[in-house]
Amino acid sequence: MNAVAGGGSLLSFPVLIATGLPPLTANVTNTVAQMPGYLSIVEGYRPDLRGQGPRIRALIAPTLIGALAGVGLLALGGDEAFEVVVPWLILVACALLAIQPRLAARLRARTEERTGLSAPLVLAVAVGAAYASYFGAAAGVLLLAILALGISDRLQRLNALNRFLVLLANAIAVPALIFVAPVDWAAVAVLAPATLVGGAIGARLARRLPDHILRAAVIVLGVGVAIWLMFR
Repeated sequence: MNAVAGGGSLLSFPVLIATGLPPLTANVTNTVAQMPGYLSIVEGYRPDLRGQGPRIRALIAPTLIGALAGVGLLALGGDEAFEVVVPWLILVACALLAIQPRLAARLRARTEERTGLSAPLVLAVAVGAAYASYFGAAAGVLLLAILALGISDRLQRLNALNRFLVLLANAIAVPALIFVAPVDWAAVAVLAPATLVGGAIGARLARRLPDHILRAAVIVLGVGVAIWLMFR
């Protein structure tokens, strides 16, 4: 799911909740377990990252600051604050996933040039990185929208940059997150190899399903989990 359209955490996070983990522990465990998957996805996008070195170097600092800010919010808020906001974050992630096809179509049709890295774009990338480290579901969709609104380039190249920034945000956040909440290492041992394999071959397998059916199934699951957490 992450390789095709993003939103993979809307599958893995509810599963971790269903095993009985507290939401904050499930969130941190999920972030740690997703790292191998992001590595394999970025490896697959290497051809589209060529020539984007200046952009990457310019966006490292805002990604670093944003990721650490997200970890800080988790640490300061703790379990209770996270449990209050997580249903709403899931709904935001579902909304982002729902509008992703229309957004991608509009971005492909755009003709005006945007090549520089403006101050609003840099600030928005920092906010996206903070979201990625705080919760992360559909963070790739959010960051892709931010990049595409600020930079004029082929969507595949922007998506490659987006995946790299998500990987970077999580690589920065994971060592700090381990000190914020307990990590269920048994769950990581199961999920991490699966995300590595899924990131490498998942796009090929997922495309056997019509894209709108896959997306709709994940959105229905996400909304259901959000409602359940609200009532819980």
